[in-house]
Amino acid sequence: MAEKITKNMIITDVLKMDMNTIPIFTKHGLHCLGCPASEVESIEEAGFVHGVDVDALIEELNQYFAQKRQT
Repeated sequence: MAEKITKNMIITDVLKMDMNTIPIFTKHGLHCLGCPASEVESIEEAGFVHGVDVDALIEELNQYFAQKRQT
């Protein structure tokens, strides 16, 4: 995976890339990862609705994928 995770990405697209990101989403307050909205909402939209610090979430997701690439 060469691309970085962005606020505009759809939640389920990130989950399809790696289901091990679930704990990162839930840690940051996005718990409804199986709901229909997660298939059409961007990370930014979901973060706004749930009061999530999207920048911190994106940073942790990108750290996770960067570490995964190194192994």
